[in-house]
Amino acid sequence: MFLGKVIGSVWATQKENGMENLKLMVVQPIDWRGEESGQTVIAADRIGAGIGEQVIVSRGTPARILFTGNSVPIDAIIVGIVDSFEVPGAAGGEE
Repeated sequence: MFLGKVIGSVWATQKENGMENLKLMVVQPIDWRGEESGQTVIAADRIGAGIGEQVIVSRGTPARILFTGNSVPIDAIIVGIVDSFEVPGAAGGEE
C-alpha cells in the first residue's frame, strides 16, 4: 500500500467487463511529508474519494481480491480516505 493524493479523474465510456460502474481516479503517490514520491497511478475508487484528498492505495493482487467472483483488470484501488496520520519523532510530527 502507499499514501497518495487524488489529482484527477479518468472518464472511459468503453471498459472491460466488470468495470462498468467503476470510478477511476488519478493518484499521485506522496511521502509522509506530502511531497511527490513516484509516478502517478490510475486507481479504481469504490469509496468516493475526491480530487485533493489524501488516500491509501493498494496495488496488485490485493486490489483484485476485492472483486470476488469477477476477474477485473485493475492494478490499483483506493482502500481508504485519510483523515489524519502521525509520524512520531519526525520533524514537524507529534512526539
